[in-house]
Amino acid sequence: MSALPPKAPLPRPKLVAITWPIFAEQLLHMILGVLGVWLVSRLSDGAAAAFALANQINLAFMITFRFVSLGASVVVTQYLGAQDHAGAADVSRAAIGANAWMGVISCVLIALGAEQMLGAMHLPPELMSTAKPYLMLVGVMLLFDAINFSLGAVLRANTFTRDTLRLIIVMYALQMALGLPLMYGVGPLPGMGMEGLAVGAIASRAFSLWLHVRLWRSRLGIYPSVTDFWRVRWSRVREMLHIGLPGAGENVAYRSCYMMILAMVASMGPSALATHTYTIQIVQFLLLFGLSVGFGTEIVVGHRVGAGDLQSAHRQVKGGLIAGIVVSLLVTLCAALAGPHLLGFFTKDAAIIALGAQLIWFNLLVEPGRTFNMVVINGLRATGDARFPVGFGVFSMFFVGVGLSWFLGVHMGLGLVGVWLGYAADEWTRAIAMFARWQLRGWVPHARRTRRKVRLKAG
Repeated sequence: MSALPPKAPLPRPKLVAITWPIFAEQLLHMILGVLGVWLVSRLSDGAAAAFALANQINLAFMITFRFVSLGASVVVTQYLGAQDHAGAADVSRAAIGANAWMGVISCVLIALGAEQMLGAMHLPPELMSTAKPYLMLVGVMLLFDAINFSLGAVLRANTFTRDTLRLIIVMYALQMALGLPLMYGVGPLPGMGMEGLAVGAIASRAFSLWLHVRLWRSRLGIYPSVTDFWRVRWSRVREMLHIGLPGAGENVAYRSCYMMILAMVASMGPSALATHTYTIQIVQFLLLFGLSVGFGTEIVVGHRVGAGDLQSAHRQVKGGLIAGIVVSLLVTLCAALAGPHLLGFFTKDAAIIALGAQLIWFNLLVEPGRTFNMVVINGLRATGDARFPVGFGVFSMFFVGVGLSWFLGVHMGLGLVGVWLGYAADEWTRAIAMFARWQLRGWVPHARRTRRKVRLKAG
C-alpha cells in the first residue's frame, strides 16, 4: 500500500521534548550492556571475556548500519520540514530495504567467519567453544537490528521519540524475561548459558520489528510491504549515504583511534589498563546528555533546514550548545566529587581509585569539548554539511588525539594523565574548528543546496 501522509503541517519539533526520550533510551542501552556483562560474569570469568569480545564484533557491524539509518534520519527531517510527506515516506521505505540487505550480509559473514573473527581478536583457544555459538546467534540478531535501526530512526525523525522509548523498554523487558530462564535454566530445563541470553535477544528483536511496523502504520500512515524489505531504491540510498557515510565514517575513525590509545594504555601495565577501563565506564554515562542533545539538535535542525528557516536553525544549535555544556559540566563535577565512591564499585585497590578519581577531574576539560562536537557536528550534518566534520575530525583524532596521547603519556612518561590531556586536546581542537565553521556560516551553502534539492524533488 502507498503511504497516507497527513495533510496538515507538522508542528515544529521542540528540543527538550525530543531529547529526554533519546536520553532515556541511550541510558537503557548502556545499563543493559553493563547488566549483560555482569550476568555472564556469574557463569565464569572466561564466559565474561568471551562475551565482551563477541560484543566488540557485534558493535563493529552495528556501526555499518548507521550508514543508512543516520542518513535516513537527516534526509527524512529535511523532507518533513519542507512538508513533502510523500518524499519522506519514500526515503523511509528505501531505508528499510537498504539496511535489511546490510543485515543479511552481516549475518552471512558471521556465519562463515565467526571463528576467524574471534581469532583476530586474540580470543584464547579454550574460550572458542563458548564464544563461537554465541557470536553465530548474534549474527541472526543483527539481521533484526539492522532493520530496527532504520525503522526507529524514521520514527525519531518524525519526532515520535517517546514511542521509540516505550518500544525499547518493552523490547529489553522481553529480552530479560526470556533470556534469564534460558541462560540459567528453569525447573527441569537446563541452562543454555550465553546462548540462552542470545536467543532471548533474538526473540525480543523480532517482536520489536513487529512493534515498529505497527507504529509506522499508526503514527506515520506508512504501510511497509514485503518488497520494501528487499528492494533497493538506489537513488534514495545515494541520498542517504551522502549524509550517512561521512557520519558513520567519523564513528569508525573515532573507534579506531580509541583502540590505538587503548593499546598504548595496555603497554603501561595492568594497573593502568584497569584504571582506564573503570574510568571509561563512568565517563560513558557522563556523555549521555551531550549525546542526546546532539541527536535532538540534528532532528530539529533538519526540520528547520527543510523549511528554509536557516536563522531558526542557527539559534537552535547555539541554544542546544549552551544547554548541553552547562548540564555536562554539572554532571561531570558531581561525578568528580563522588569519584572515589563510584570507582569503589569496581575495585578496592587504593592506587587505582586515587588515579581514576584524578582522571575524572581531568574529564572536566574533556566533557565540554565533547559536547561542543556532539551538538555542532550533528547540526552541521543536518544542514547537509557532512564532509567537513569527518575530514577535519580524522585529522584531529589521529594527529592530535593519538599523537599527543603517545607524546605525553608514553614518551614524556605522564601515563594516563597524558592520555587524558590528549583526549582533551583532540576534543577542543575539533570543537573550535566546528564552532568556527558554524559561526562563519560555512554550512549555509550546503543548507541552501539541501533546501533546493528537497523542493525540486517535491515539485
